[in-house]
Amino acid sequence: MGEKDIRAGQTSYVIRGADLQGAGRADLLVRDGVIAETGTVKAPRGATEVDADGLIALPGLVDLHTHLREPGREDAETIETGSAAAAAGGFTAVLAMANTNPVTDTAEAAERVRDLGEKVGLVDVQPVGAVTKGLAGEELAELGLMARSRAAVRVFSDDGKCVHDARLMRRALEYVKAFGGVVSQHAQEPRLADGQACCHEGELSGRLGLPGWPGVAEEVVVARDVMLARHTGSRVHIAHVSTAGSVEVVRWAKSQDIAVTAEVTPHHLLLTTDLLSGYDPVFKVNPPLRLQEDVEALRAALADGTIDAVATDHAPHARHDKEHAFAEAAFGMLGLEQALSVVTTVMVEGGLMDWSAVAAAMSSRPAAIAGLREQGRPLAVGEPANLVLLDPAAEVTVDRERSQSLSRNNPWHGRALKGRVHSTFLRGRATYFDGEVTTR
Repeated sequence: MGEKDIRAGQTSYVIRGADLQGAGRADLLVRDGVIAETGTVKAPRGATEVDADGLIALPGLVDLHTHLREPGREDAETIETGSAAAAAGGFTAVLAMANTNPVTDTAEAAERVRDLGEKVGLVDVQPVGAVTKGLAGEELAELGLMARSRAAVRVFSDDGKCVHDARLMRRALEYVKAFGGVVSQHAQEPRLADGQACCHEGELSGRLGLPGWPGVAEEVVVARDVMLARHTGSRVHIAHVSTAGSVEVVRWAKSQDIAVTAEVTPHHLLLTTDLLSGYDPVFKVNPPLRLQEDVEALRAALADGTIDAVATDHAPHARHDKEHAFAEAAFGMLGLEQALSVVTTVMVEGGLMDWSAVAAAMSSRPAAIAGLREQGRPLAVGEPANLVLLDPAAEVTVDRERSQSLSRNNPWHGRALKGRVHSTFLRGRATYFDGEVTTR
């Protein structure tokens, strides 16, 4: 199939011989936005055939944690470029975090983000609403109005900042319970790790002279919030879990049937604090890279389901924000385009997860957490044709200059990773095919 076929708006495909989540090979007939037939398929007239021999078919990926920067920082990313990066990474839906300028703390702001995403049309862009007005941590934002708006917001987060006031967090949990919402917490107790903290607290932070960010600053907020979730009977989601201690708290909470879910980033599954010894600001992230024992605990927790989802925390930055001395540089790194490759390398090649488990952690469970009913669906007849084809055997050396993102703060640059996204389909339309983002 050539680029001409895709750009002409082709929406009928026969995907030949794909391995469906590692369960066996089959053909898929994609027509009119849905999976119309599986098994051995005879191509109807006008359908384009895709040779998927050797490729794994997964439901389209869903990212619970994406920073698209628009409005306000279009020099770092736009909804269009971020959507292109998402499509290239195998995603069919992303949740756009609220820390834009202006903040997504009103129904009108949420609708604006949703409409911009719909106009681009490469992925479903679902806005996340702020918990507090202006992310100031003082007064609840328009949670109900955002939920009832056309954007139908269900996830709320002050990500980048912690909702550190326990009474305010309780009120937010009580409020969102009425419409089935969830509060996603950036767990960082500011009196233990303030805004200057930028390196895991330990021997290395002392030797490098960098302000320490102790794991306990995350863990105490996680512990508090799961107890608040139990008290209110509401749902709390823990963003970017980074420590073994947080894993243990979440595991205990789930054993008590508390409504808690959690995510881990690709970078916390592979990278460690040792990378900071060179003061390279690309590795400055919040929460910081942790120790190898934390990485091992996170991998085990993702494998056993204690951690529900992989979420990228894709955080693009313009060069003038990132190219500073380490302590002054902006927090964050890119994640959308390499997320599936990192999971393939670490979790699948490492023998910790099979493809069905990858589909659960990167598609069905995040879709359920976010309330996205048409995403994360099985690859079955009658289901929306949201899917990704992955070449699991391909080894790719990451080149940041080839990124679809506007920014270049890519922590995987120069690293060889297993797994290459071959193509992504959103409701039966190819949004990415063999190295090219496609248009309507």
